[in-house]
Amino acid sequence: MGNAAGVRRDFEALEERRMEAARLLKQGVNQSEVARRLGVHRQTVIRWVRQLAVAGRAGLKKAGRAGRKPKLSAAQLRQIEKELKRGPQALGYATGLWTAVRVRDLIEYQTGVRYHEAHVWRILRSLGWSCQRPSGRALEREEAAIAYWKRYRWPQLKKKPCARGAPSSSSTKAG
Repeated sequence: MGNAAGVRRDFEALEERRMEAARLLKQGVNQSEVARRLGVHRQTVIRWVRQLAVAGRAGLKKAGRAGRKPKLSAAQLRQIEKELKRGPQALGYATGLWTAVRVRDLIEYQTGVRYHEAHVWRILRSLGWSCQRPSGRALEREEAAIAYWKRYRWPQLKKKPCARGAPSSSSTKAG
């Protein structure tokens, strides 16, 4: 069954529940009653009894962190973010645009850890950075000339509606 998507398990609470089961079992409470009191399936209690028999209470302790340990420490991530804020031009790139390849190279240069570009985006999101595209505007753009064109020239070029009663080229109108 598992957890709903995006819901984290409370590992401390799960461990407390297993320890409570161990305490109840030691007091002589039967397995069905332990399951009922703790709100778990009886098969779960049977598994806990086996773990108690093999490893004692240590067998019911939480396993620790789930998944692979991160390759980058919190200090390394702070250093990477500091470098990101300086901008790519400070690191010798011609433009002020961070790409996944550039960030990957920065991480490898700073830490010696090489990531795939797809994972670089996960790291950036965890740092609060988002993917943004630069606006495609010419450096030579003249705002005054554009405003003039929109206000005066464009209305001259734009099609105007025909006068009432003028002949139509539409085949749906009766002539």
